[in-house]
Amino acid sequence: MWIVELTFTSDPERLAARAAHRSRLAALHGDGTVRMAGPFADDSGAMIVIDALDRQAVDALIAADPYFTTPGVTIAQIRNWHPFLQ
Repeated sequence: MWIVELTFTSDPERLAARAAHRSRLAALHGDGTVRMAGPFADDSGAMIVIDALDRQAVDALIAADPYFTTPGVTIAQIRNWHPFLQ
């Protein structure tokens, strides 16, 4: 699995793009690719847990969603994660 951590600003473009992004994540959750996603309580960013075999698959998911390059959204880090409890 992979964790994508985002940081946010209050840029209005981010807020305008959020609904389409959430809809896309919901579809990916439906097929099992996205396990969990959501903003931090203070809305300073978000975390997305992705079930993918490799970094290339994560990069392709990111490239297909314009939200990740929207002003006000920064990918803080992408980390490979090996949970032992699910």
